Amino acid sequence: MTEQGSTPSTALTFRRFRDGDSAHRPWQEEIFKAGWSHKCPTYLHRTPPCQGACPSGHDVRGWLAAVRGQDKAKDGTGWQEFAFRRMTAANPFPAVMGRVCPAPCEDGCNRNEVEDHVGINAVEHFVGDWALANGLGFARPAAETGKRVVVVGGGPAGLSAAYHLRRRGHGVTILDDHDRLGGMMRFGIPGYRTPRDVLDGEIQRILDMGVEVRLNTRAGRDVTIAELEETYDAIFWAVGTHAGRGLPVPGADAPNCVTGVAFLRAFNEGRLQAVTGKVVVVGGGDTSIDVASVARRLGHIEHVHDKDRPEAVVLGNTAHDVAATASRQGAEVVLTSLFPVERMMAAQHEIDDARREGVRIEGGVMPLEVLKDASGRARALRMCRCEMEGMTPRPIAGTEYEIECELVVAAIGQKGDLDGLKELDSGNGFIAADRQMRVPGRKGHFVGGDVVRPHLLTTAIGHGRIAAESIDLYLRGEEMDKRPRVDVVYFDMIDRLAADGKAPEPAPGPTRGTSESKFAVHNYDDRSKYDIVTHEDLFLGHFQHTPRHQRRHEGVNGDQVLGNFDERLRPLSEADVVAEAKRCMSCGLCLECDNCLVYCPQDAIERVPKAERAPGRYVQTDYSRCIGCHICHDVCPAGYIQMGMGE
Repeated sequence: MTEQGSTPSTALTFRRFRDGDSAHRPWQEEIFKAGWSHKCPTYLHRTPPCQGACPSGHDVRGWLAAVRGQDKAKDGTGWQEFAFRRMTAANPFPAVMGRVCPAPCEDGCNRNEVEDHVGINAVEHFVGDWALANGLGFARPAAETGKRVVVVGGGPAGLSAAYHLRRRGHGVTILDDHDRLGGMMRFGIPGYRTPRDVLDGEIQRILDMGVEVRLNTRAGRDVTIAELEETYDAIFWAVGTHAGRGLPVPGADAPNCVTGVAFLRAFNEGRLQAVTGKVVVVGGGDTSIDVASVARRLGHIEHVHDKDRPEAVVLGNTAHDVAATASRQGAEVVLTSLFPVERMMAAQHEIDDARREGVRIEGGVMPLEVLKDASGRARALRMCRCEMEGMTPRPIAGTEYEIECELVVAAIGQKGDLDGLKELDSGNGFIAADRQMRVPGRKGHFVGGDVVRPHLLTTAIGHGRIAAESIDLYLRGEEMDKRPRVDVVYFDMIDRLAADGKAPEPAPGPTRGTSESKFAVHNYDDRSKYDIVTHEDLFLGHFQHTPRHQRRHEGVNGDQVLGNFDERLRPLSEADVVAEAKRCMSCGLCLECDNCLVYCPQDAIERVPKAERAPGRYVQTDYSRCIGCHICHDVCPAGYIQMGMGE
């Protein structure tokens, strides 16, 4: 079975101009006189939509260029390591995220306008695994600042912040109230989606940078906020949302009604190894899919003692004996969603997998009441059909029915467990943050991850990166600038030229034009912090239809799912990874395709001398020959050439 993906486009051609087009462009663009104009090519660097859509700020275009060999390390480093270093400038978890990230970058990919998105996750998956297999690590900082930061919470946000802070030379201590680090990556996602050796390897790489760790230590219980403020120069709160929300219906206080967060934690800690025969999961997002899929894999045991009931295990009162669960049988699992199935929040391929594995999914329904038996335990969930008005369900009268159950799992949201930290609570178990990830009104306090806003793992990782930048400025006593509109890890041509020993000369002062100068990159304008290049600016006709190279997805059916905890996703081969990277259109930066040289009628465009080249610095224009005809702009596949006023 292949990896799930979008339906490829069937269009075979793309034309910028069509027969019969006669309407003029906007007047500020329509300034031709005969075949020439007072415009000239400007090399305009903008952020590609893949990167703009990535909450962690990945320089996707940059590391895909490394994979396909367009951009090479000057010290001879192989493409695999070069790509890994480019990836981890933003996100230190490529092997984990290449597996589980729902890939908003792929949704935004401009290649969707040609046939199908670039398999960004698949490339990241391969490079991440290669780095682990080859023992790549992160260097310790060259110099220590002497400043100390405490990171409260060892999940994706906390580990990301620790990584970026250590890169800047600050001392970091992580406090975590679990016995292992990882947060939701470990306790919220099953191991068949995030193999534990992969997760452990990527965490250890960060710790090897010199990060101190204190496990089984809870802020607000084992150490007070005042003590942290006295001991450390800054505090980063990354406590996550480990408290689930119960069903807001009568009867939900039954002992066999548990939350999805608690269910998955009990499973991932190894305590929960079986469920009861009939399980109802209420949700519709990825967490509910994980709960339902885990329940199907665990199965149930027919004769169970009260202390071995799943709710007793989930609540931490006991743990299942492996021997006692050896005779488990398949569990009947129903997942319900307020939204119709086609509008569920969960990723489509996860929904498809759950159904294949035997989970029954009912969409467009809402719970009304948990019905109890004489002992007070839930025996059924009373439901009805519903219609959604925005995010509010409206019951449809006369559609009531019951679903028999022995366990109800509510996966309808979560919040932070702020017991002992109430002074930080901005309401409903969350901590407020500004754009710089500062806690308003608390000097030296910063926050990130789900406790700010429950979202994706990659969002939490991005919060950690931004917070580390803010903490670094705070510790150095510098003012924090307004965050850029496109807040990502940018490719900086000037820095790259400097690293390659090709930095421009110092500017001599006010001057006019750059075509003959050595103090600036010729007619280059970097707008990556403000502008995302869209497909309308690309010449899509340059790209041939090329099918996406898809990872093999090992789906299992309902007869095979019991006890099957094998990883489902298989990485691409090295050859397929390189071929997939070649499908990248390098939106917003030169693709080095030579179209502008080939089609320029005046021979006004030439390649930059090889010794002076860098990404985005491949061609230049002789303005004594250029007539401003716009042809180079029209045939630029990447949208890198735009027309600006010249002479």
